[in-house]
Amino acid sequence: MKIAIIGTGYVGLVTGVCLSEIGHEVTCIDINPEKIEQLKKGISPIYEPGLEELMEKNREAGRLDFTTNYIIGLKDKEAVYIAVGTPQSEDGAADLTYVFNAARSIGQNITRDVVVVTKSTVPIGTNAKVRQLVMANLQDNVCAEVVSNPEFLREGSAIEDSFNGDRIVIGSDHKGAGDIVAEINEPFGIPILRTSLHSAEMIKYAANAFLATKISFINEIANLSERTNANIEEVARGIGMDTRIGNKFLNAGIGYGGSCFPKDTQALVKISEERDYDFHLLKSVISVNENQKTALVRKAKERFGTLHGKKIALLGLAFKPETDDMREAASISVARELIEEGAEVIGYDPIATENAKKVLPEEVQYVDQIEEAIKQAEVVFILTEWKEIVEKTLIFSNLFMEKPIVFDGRNCYSNEDLANLEIEYISMGRDQVTNVQERRVAAAI
Repeated sequence: MKIAIIGTGYVGLVTGVCLSEIGHEVTCIDINPEKIEQLKKGISPIYEPGLEELMEKNREAGRLDFTTNYIIGLKDKEAVYIAVGTPQSEDGAADLTYVFNAARSIGQNITRDVVVVTKSTVPIGTNAKVRQLVMANLQDNVCAEVVSNPEFLREGSAIEDSFNGDRIVIGSDHKGAGDIVAEINEPFGIPILRTSLHSAEMIKYAANAFLATKISFINEIANLSERTNANIEEVARGIGMDTRIGNKFLNAGIGYGGSCFPKDTQALVKISEERDYDFHLLKSVISVNENQKTALVRKAKERFGTLHGKKIALLGLAFKPETDDMREAASISVARELIEEGAEVIGYDPIATENAKKVLPEEVQYVDQIEEAIKQAEVVFILTEWKEIVEKTLIFSNLFMEKPIVFDGRNCYSNEDLANLEIEYISMGRDQVTNVQERRVAAAI
């Protein structure tokens, strides 16, 4: 099928590449000429494992192209996907400017009947407005129907999710339009759920809000576990074995970040307020998460009394591994608070450094090697569970730090992992490891 994708951000580019991989002819449209030139050269504007390789494969096969020209991009297309950003407004609502601009451009440039497929995360009722805008801007005697097809991609594993997702949601009040989108997605071999437009819009927000709730809940249990001598990993394992709960999103840490959970939870609260409904639970989820981001700073202040003059290395700056995305990353809150406390901050991330420089305080110093960050530091904060951090317990030996003191916001190691190291290790919801003191006492005896 001939398909156009409007927007070459995270969702748009991954969607376009994966649709071309299952045999569709895809043209991706973006108003940014520099981005389009890079894409034509096979260079992705985002870091996502496997994306550039798949992009180049389908470009060479003639199934994937890029343009800034709507006339060219929409010519003869049977389906047009809207995959532009819906950033958070100051009041927490989703900013639909780009979505509505895309709808107008579709109406002005299509010359045949099309199905407009909304991939962008939009508030309930938006798709009806999209159709109105498309139809109001038509230049030819054609028609457009709108389908909501929300994405459920995880940054860092988006390609895997595209081909092995749990479900594909197709929301439409027009059966024929829904049938076309079902046909487009059939080669993925993933179960398809057909719903109304409003239900599909709600499913996206509800799914992200529920997952955010699980994260905030387990973090609250972790905080309580520290005060009751329970081990959060044992607790999480015990409740996760209950099939009614499940074991995913039960990893205690320093909260969620990224482009979806923070924005979508705030947007759902705003949607609720507009319908005169007070979403108490979700407000608490958001509050808990904001507080959790700086939990390591509070732990360090309890340990040292003051952080003024301390050299502190932040290992991992992106909001999660396998991405360069800094949106709502915990490192932003942590770095700001440490700078305010008078600490010297050294930042390291294998991928996200350039993006980090745009949002972290200018006082942060950056290094290219994890060992270099640790050597310069008196204290280490682990903020992102990159594989190279998880697999390198020995970097915390006194070969690199005179007195290793590590605050782990992602529970990367077990006590057994650190048994042979002289280290102070403070993690989330677990007993503190103080091998340094234990060994010194044993030696004295």
